[in-house]
Amino acid sequence: MSTPAKLAGFLAAAVAVFGLALVIGRLAGPVDDDVTTHDDSHGSDTAEAGHGDDHDSSTEPASQTQVPGGLMVSQQGYTLALTEDATTPGQNRPLTFTITGPDGSPVTEYDVEHEKQLHLIAVRRDFSGFQHVHPTLDDEGVWSTELDLTPGTWRVFADFKATGAEALTLGADLAVTGDYRPAPSAEESRTAAVDDYEVTLDGDLTAGADAELTLRVTKAGEPVSDLEPYLGAYGHLVALRDGDLAYLHVHPDGTPGDGSTEPGPDVVFYAAVPSAGSYHLYLDFKHDGVVRTAAFTVTAGDAAAPTDASTTPEEGDDSGHEH
Repeated sequence: MSTPAKLAGFLAAAVAVFGLALVIGRLAGPVDDDVTTHDDSHGSDTAEAGHGDDHDSSTEPASQTQVPGGLMVSQQGYTLALTEDATTPGQNRPLTFTITGPDGSPVTEYDVEHEKQLHLIAVRRDFSGFQHVHPTLDDEGVWSTELDLTPGTWRVFADFKATGAEALTLGADLAVTGDYRPAPSAEESRTAAVDDYEVTLDGDLTAGADAELTLRVTKAGEPVSDLEPYLGAYGHLVALRDGDLAYLHVHPDGTPGDGSTEPGPDVVFYAAVPSAGSYHLYLDFKHDGVVRTAAFTVTAGDAAAPTDASTTPEEGDDSGHEH
């Protein structure tokens, strides 16, 4: 075969292959365009406006995820800085710390919350040794207090509101040297005895729902109807989640002197827990000039799931569509 004939045959074959590829490409569609469109959607104006991929949680602002208090040493630019992260055991052990602000300097101005500028909670990680104290603040922004400490790892919570900022609870660990002997695991308990007093807890915790908790204080079997105000209420309740010691805010119902809140024997609180599981509750109450602490362990259940009857109308019943 001559060279011109070979060249003509090659060109004819190339045209045929190109035509076949063009037909196949049209049938398959613009694959590259789909990929480009998907990738660009994360940076488009639509995505930035909040209309992007709803299933991509990584694009959601961190502020949308609520973290229980006390789990973080730093939050919103504020940091709990213990002067020492280890100490020796004993009573009245000194503890100093600062709360540094977004500019890195110790905070010196705080709002009064529950009659104090800062509430310090200390508890060993086995939930023993609970203490609620109120440190003093110097002009340099250094807080000072004393704690009764036994060997082991303690969690220290600072509950405060820096002036001009949101209220926060930050947490940090404190190692106490010595022969550590863990306390027995706490079992479910709704009755606590402290000195001559007995406190009972009534009410159930449910994950994701507000719960009403009633704590009744008696002494020698008789109801205590003359509790004294403590931190602006007839009791102060702290709840800590088992495992990670998440610090949960619990709010009292009513205030002393409001004309409707009785000084005992019942003290009512409202609590909302984020998950099912075990929680440790500590009630501080004041009577005869002394503040005492009653401890409880309760289990929060899962939120009640809707029944089939409430979610799926029976055949022939269109009541589920009436609203």
